[in-house]
Amino acid sequence: MTTFNEREKAFEDKYKHDQDLQFRTEVRRNKLLGQWIATELLALEGEAVEAYAKDVIASDLDEPGPDDVVRKVMGDLQAKAVDFSEHRLRHRMDELLAEAKKQIMEE
Repeated sequence: MTTFNEREKAFEDKYKHDQDLQFRTEVRRNKLLGQWIATELLALEGEAVEAYAKDVIASDLDEPGPDDVVRKVMGDLQAKAVDFSEHRLRHRMDELLAEAKKQIMEE
């Protein structure tokens, strides 16, 4: 019975680790996305870039999945009359997710 309990604990620990890694990766992706959007598309500078990145990170806490981030960023881009499609945004988010995971794994 002890072996079963040890296996169960090992699976639980792995699940916790995987969930933590996924959360940290998504937060990093959102930070990178916010910084990229702020500098490349909204022409923000200095502290405004970091403030915008924090807003993007915070927007992801509304619901599971990236849809809340997409809505926030698309709304901001439309408010500034920036021509950028949702498809391109989601593609960029995928690229940044891979980059975020690479950065976290290297830490």
